[in-house]
Amino acid sequence: MSALPRRWMHSLGVAKRAALLASITGDDFDLLCAAALLHDVGYAPRLAHTGFHALDGARFLRDEHGSDARLMKLVANHSFALLEAEERGLRSDLESEFPQSSTESLTDALVWCDMTTTPDGEPTTTAERIAEICQRYGTHSLIGRFISRASPEIHKAARRIDEALATHPR
Repeated sequence: MSALPRRWMHSLGVAKRAALLASITGDDFDLLCAAALLHDVGYAPRLAHTGFHALDGARFLRDEHGSDARLMKLVANHSFALLEAEERGLRSDLESEFPQSSTESLTDALVWCDMTTTPDGEPTTTAERIAEICQRYGTHSLIGRFISRASPEIHKAARRIDEALATHPR
């Protein structure tokens, strides 16, 4: 069993959410599914070098697996991680090693998948997910500050995906 069983349940749930987006991701569907499954890999104890899971996960994919550059960028920048990197004093590291992808729709899709999935892998709303994160970490914690700053962009990204799904039925 995983060292982080709840995190793994979340990742599996995020991958299930990605499966719902086949109609709007086209040729990038497999990439989105891989990023959804791997987005939190940096939480694994043996990979947690900086304590910032997005950067640690992307470095792992690069250094140990030579993964696709787009996959690494999605993992590194998922769910507005640049704002968390800033809170941690790691923004320049993240930006220089894994500059954000120009594929906004794929980035939005991963935000939607991640931020509409509970820690236990169940579907939720972005508002409920953000509230859960603030409650779990505390609103004044580093994560609480980050998620509060990111929340307007998270809601916008989710709305863009919801609109795309409405015009491209599954």
